[in-house]
Amino acid sequence: MAQRPGFSHKPERRGVIGPFSAGQLALAVAAVVAVIVIGAAITTPLGRTGVGPGPVSPRATAFLISSPPPQGLQPGSTAPELAVALADGSTYQLQDLSGKPIRLDELRGKVVWVNFFATWCPPCQQETPILRSLAERYRDRGLEVVGISVQETSPGDIAAYAARFQLPYTIGFDGSGHILREYRVFALPTQFFIDTNGVIVQAINGPVDEPGARALIESLLPPPSPPASSPSSASPNPAPSPTASPSP
Repeated sequence: MAQRPGFSHKPERRGVIGPFSAGQLALAVAAVVAVIVIGAAITTPLGRTGVGPGPVSPRATAFLISSPPPQGLQPGSTAPELAVALADGSTYQLQDLSGKPIRLDELRGKVVWVNFFATWCPPCQQETPILRSLAERYRDRGLEVVGISVQETSPGDIAAYAARFQLPYTIGFDGSGHILREYRVFALPTQFFIDTNGVIVQAINGPVDEPGARALIESLLPPPSPPASSPSSASPNPAPSPTASPSP
């Protein structure tokens, strides 16, 4: 008679929760934590370097266009000129939308706000009304706003954007990206606040908050001149006192 195979019975494996094992649950928890951390990193403003009032907008984040460099431009250093020497011996000079060169050395004595932006960049679009408002408000006190458009196809697109939003400040077209790389920009928008001596005071990788930007600009500009008194408000000259008659 043939020998029967041995009988074996393994109990059914049960998971910690339903059909899921402890290892599977651990992997799921780790995945959820990773998603939370990445989400926080994406939705948190990149911040600023420098001292003084904090103009970073807490409600917006920058649009990353490359990996951050090992070290960006630091406060206390002289802002690079808006011109780059090329390998062929020529010099690339940033120009405004009418073809006029934009030179920082010609802006000495003014506070300069350099703003790297792109018209297709949502946080840049959100920030545009702030630049327009503060450029108009502080122009007469010595603020010069210089917008530098990057990663665009033509100056005409930038000119249409400036006309649509009635931007009153200088805008340069950096189609080659030479100035973008010279300033080590990796996010849009990126701001550099430069004092009257051409020294970087703050570098901000992200959109600004209007109250904070206004406070920073106020700290860099000279105080406003007191209003001149009108002639009508001046006190009239006192009448001369009568001269005493000589005694007889």
